[in-house]
Amino acid sequence: MLRYTLKRLGIFVGCLLVVWGAVYSGIFPRGFGSSNGLWIALLALVISAPISWVVLRKERDRASMHVVGRVDRMKANLEANRSQEDMADDSARAQSQPS
Repeated sequence: MLRYTLKRLGIFVGCLLVVWGAVYSGIFPRGFGSSNGLWIALLALVISAPISWVVLRKERDRASMHVVGRVDRMKANLEANRSQEDMADDSARAQSQPS
């Protein structure tokens, strides 16, 4: 998951540098007043999102499988704990009932 996040951040930073150069060279328009930094960041985000979607498809699938595996293990542990509690409760109830 960290690997995917770092690659996505790298794509964003690359787009940020390209957009920054394009704005200051006059290819893209500048923002109004003091909003130029926000304009550059927003434009870089809009450009980097579809690039990340296409380029990082395999990495995203790998991260998804990792998350699914962790969730499945957590569910199995929870179910094991729940069944242990049920068995302990059943045996306590059986011992407390008169014969």
